[in-house]
Amino acid sequence: MLLEAVLSVGTDLELRATLQQIVDTAAALTEARYGALGVLDTERGTISELFTSGLDDTERQRIGHLPDGHSGMLGVLIDEPEPLRSDDLTTDPRSCGVPPGHPPMHSFLGSPIRVQKQVFGNLYLTEKRTGHFTDADMALMRVLASQAGIAIGNARLYEAARQRERWIEGAAAVTTTLLTGENAVDALMTVAEGARVLADACAGVILQPNKEGGMEIVTASTLDDPAGIVGTTIEPGSALLVQLLGGEPVFIEDSATDPRMTTHVRTRFGPSMMLPLQSGGRLIGTLALPRRRGDRPYTAADRQLASQFASQAALALVLADAQHDREQLAVYEDRDRIAHDLHDLVVQRLFATEMMLESTRRRAAAPESDELLGKAVDELDSTIQEVRTAIFTLQQPPAEVPTTFRGRVLRETRGAAAVLGFQPSVHFDGAVDTLVRDPVDRRLLAALRSALATAHRRAGVSAIEVEVDATAVLPDGRAAVRLAVADDGRDEDGSRSPTFTWQAPL
Repeated sequence: MLLEAVLSVGTDLELRATLQQIVDTAAALTEARYGALGVLDTERGTISELFTSGLDDTERQRIGHLPDGHSGMLGVLIDEPEPLRSDDLTTDPRSCGVPPGHPPMHSFLGSPIRVQKQVFGNLYLTEKRTGHFTDADMALMRVLASQAGIAIGNARLYEAARQRERWIEGAAAVTTTLLTGENAVDALMTVAEGARVLADACAGVILQPNKEGGMEIVTASTLDDPAGIVGTTIEPGSALLVQLLGGEPVFIEDSATDPRMTTHVRTRFGPSMMLPLQSGGRLIGTLALPRRRGDRPYTAADRQLASQFASQAALALVLADAQHDREQLAVYEDRDRIAHDLHDLVVQRLFATEMMLESTRRRAAAPESDELLGKAVDELDSTIQEVRTAIFTLQQPPAEVPTTFRGRVLRETRGAAAVLGFQPSVHFDGAVDTLVRDPVDRRLLAALRSALATAHRRAGVSAIEVEVDATAVLPDGRAAVRLAVADDGRDEDGSRSPTFTWQAPL
């Protein structure tokens, strides 16, 4: 039976499966009713995981939390890592009793499991079915613990290699995605979601500095309800904030009870890592990877791999941002070239043609010739205005809200074009960007929206002309801005629709 047990232990390279197999094999080999294998957290000196045998799901839920590892027989075995045996836990002074909810136990046998001379955990067996544990059981336990140490060492190496491989593949996938041209919001979500999956966290959160001097959660990828997470801030003055803004990683055992955590969402989470996203001295933000309360804490390997991922993700974000800037610059340069071509070639030629026609009109004797030439001059002047408007539009940032009054007027007409099915013609007279200020500009834009909506409701509208004149004068002599919106539609009585006019003093 011992030979079969030794051969069976270590047949699975998956670490958790190996640990469960060890405790099941030890319980069967020694005829113990209950068995457990406690994995030690060497940094904290506590039990981080517990694998059990002989308990059903109901009994596990009734027992609940993990033992602290500092008291009773478990504490003795941790403090003195040598095989330990007791015939009756109820009378042994070293025992602290049976955990609440656990079935009665009397006999006890424990042994440390060493991996490369370091204690990995302890194997506990209780309640031998045939009485008390014997010297033979202790010898079997030693042999099995020795073989288990070898199996665990191999499984840990395999698990570490697989874990590192997953993080490397995940980081490469995130980098590739970021460099395909995502916008800033989608790029941050890609990083948060990729890190959450790799770290087996319940949420991936990115915080960035805000104007008030604190940090704000701007992106959250979570398996649970994300309500209330995005927009949460860490206020200035927090000791945690000093570390985060300084680009230092922060590792937290329990977010809900750690005094450094001050946000209202902290009660949702347990173990957490907060890693700086910085590259070349530039701090982009902080990547936070919290787990649920009661979940296993992060190991040293988890922290190292996640920190490396954060560094690579930050570099990818910087490169993606630089690539986006280069693409925007190429667009600006191309627009600038088109605008120069329109101004230097088209506008100048149209202006020269207009001047020649004007000169011809003045020399023409026939009235009808004068009328036709005058109409041609007006058409050329209108064309010049349209080209100048197109030049101004090309000079606007393609993805940003216009900041000038002229740009806001053009945005309104472009928005109306999607409903109308055609682009309204827009003319500007005077220095509209300099003269038209708040609140006149807001009132004019509201009047423009109303006029365009009214024109859309008329039948047969196929063209709309919008004119903004900043050189208008009121009857009392005050300078004013005048808005005129004319269309070729018809009213219900068949008459031509009137021109909408609105003006206000500057």
